[in-house]
Amino acid sequence: MKIRGSRARPPLAFHSLEAAVDGYLEWLRNAALPLWWDVGADKEGGGFFEAITPDGMAVYAPRRARVQARQAYVYASVRAMGWQGPWQIAARHGMNYLMSNYVRGAGRIAYSVTPEGEPLDDTVAVYEQAFAMLAMATLQRGETGGEALPLAAEQVFRAVESVRHATGGFRETGTHPFQANAHMHLLEASMAWEDVNRGTWGGLCDEIAALAMSRFIDPDGGFLREFFDGKWNPAAGDDGRLIEPGHQFEWAWLLDGLGRKRKNSAMLEAAGRLYVCGLRGVDPSRGVAVNALWDDFSLRDGVARLWPQTEWLKAALCQGDRDQALAAANGLWLYLQTPARGAWRDRMLADGGFIEEPAPASSFYHIVCAALELFKSTGRQ
Repeated sequence: MKIRGSRARPPLAFHSLEAAVDGYLEWLRNAALPLWWDVGADKEGGGFFEAITPDGMAVYAPRRARVQARQAYVYASVRAMGWQGPWQIAARHGMNYLMSNYVRGAGRIAYSVTPEGEPLDDTVAVYEQAFAMLAMATLQRGETGGEALPLAAEQVFRAVESVRHATGGFRETGTHPFQANAHMHLLEASMAWEDVNRGTWGGLCDEIAALAMSRFIDPDGGFLREFFDGKWNPAAGDDGRLIEPGHQFEWAWLLDGLGRKRKNSAMLEAAGRLYVCGLRGVDPSRGVAVNALWDDFSLRDGVARLWPQTEWLKAALCQGDRDQALAAANGLWLYLQTPARGAWRDRMLADGGFIEEPAPASSFYHIVCAALELFKSTGRQ
């Protein structure tokens, strides 16, 4: 498959992974982390804003729970980067707002609130629950939080248990109740909790991984589908044919990590196949991973969002593919060149140009997670 763009590809920013580490560290320390704390945090009302405009102004809009959880994750993760700012205060700023404004009964996290913090959408989604759990695990790893955060995470998961599906896995809200994506983030959160507080989290990790291996991943093609029916068979029509390169990479990274922990060769093999499938969605002319393919690997959506570039980088690093990791680091860097340094662009068009729109705060989680993997891979963390 050849995906074409009409705009000339810009010169590479980095010619080695070590140079990429230097570039990303400087950008995070001196631009992104200060910007999203100084401008992106609502110091008066609490929590974090949803977005920052290209010229560096906070966007006044409804706030999703995932943004508060992800920003808490970001600042709880960066203590090893050498940022001199108040990472712990920033992390707690997001977590406190999440727990004060989104909790609807024991462990139930609402979807969104108004800019003033009032209830807006009280839907309880597995996706939002998973990010609350991930943020809690990350704070627990960085602090001596006693039993408060583990108990809170267990409550959040008990709310997820209420939507357990009869044929395995969990039922999500909305138009696609049987989906891989919510399970992916639940696996990420449970793996994070297993690292800091084993308890029963290991069993949840294994359960989700087994569902992915047996139902989400096509046994012949080795790629992962997004949507399913109530028996975890591929959804009918176009929904069942959707392949997202970013999710091939993200699942590859997760299954590789769990497979190494478990010394499970089947998981490691599945991760390798997913990685190869994800690479089929990389556009060589633009140097970026596209949004979506059909299940025959033909192009379905040639727009390239920021987040698949971060997952490409993580997957390449875990697979030991330094050439692809460097390509991904260069591709991601294109999105970070904005008038307000420390913000980013989210959507690249087929011709290599970007849609001018506010930078979504939710992307910071993706960037920091990829940067941490990059730093670890080169011994800088």
